[in-house]
Amino acid sequence: MKTFVALKLQGVMQAWGGHTFEDFRHTELIPTRSALLGLLGACLGIDRHDAKRQTELAESVSIAVRADQRGACTPMRITDFHTVLDARKVDGKINPHPVVSRREYWCDACYTVLLEMLKGAPFDAKQLEQALQKPVYTPFLGRRSCPPSRPLYETTLEAADFESAFDLIEPRAGVIYSEQQPADGGTTYRLRDTPLYDRKRQFASRQLYISRQGGQHAPE
Repeated sequence: MKTFVALKLQGVMQAWGGHTFEDFRHTELIPTRSALLGLLGACLGIDRHDAKRQTELAESVSIAVRADQRGACTPMRITDFHTVLDARKVDGKINPHPVVSRREYWCDACYTVLLEMLKGAPFDAKQLEQALQKPVYTPFLGRRSCPPSRPLYETTLEAADFESAFDLIEPRAGVIYSEQQPADGGTTYRLRDTPLYDRKRQFASRQLYISRQGGQHAPE
């Protein structure tokens, strides 16, 4: 059996940005690995410049996310308007002119996140439980304008794999995005969201497996 720490990410708005420039900030379908590690790091009190502890945290967990199906409630993408000074251009230089920026959010979304605690890892389940229940730094759901509407920590449980662990957590329906291949094979999906802590704001790609649990709903 494996140990899983479960989180619930629920709020009026959430934003899980991928690679972009300043004129448009989209949100990914699910919380990214980099965002989830940043959320955990904030709760643990890890400084954003502490590459050693950030790497240790990244090496401590394997992650699966379920976009929860909740009855007739359907998440929506919404967009707000900003102007940005000193925005980056595609060539990396600073734009001398203000840039109009539109940023996407998920409205009325809810995710269940499972963290599989890897054996011999620098951080253990107890440390994450305590940090999630009493964060050092204020947690938010992707952007500072997106506070959680409920406590992050859900439970800690033992299960054979991600699929059986999700079966123990309500609503037991939704679309699962896992770093480990499910029994039915799943559909593959690549996401460039794995932080490289020895390089400033650089990310590697990872392969996810998509499967459905108890329903046919997913954000679009």
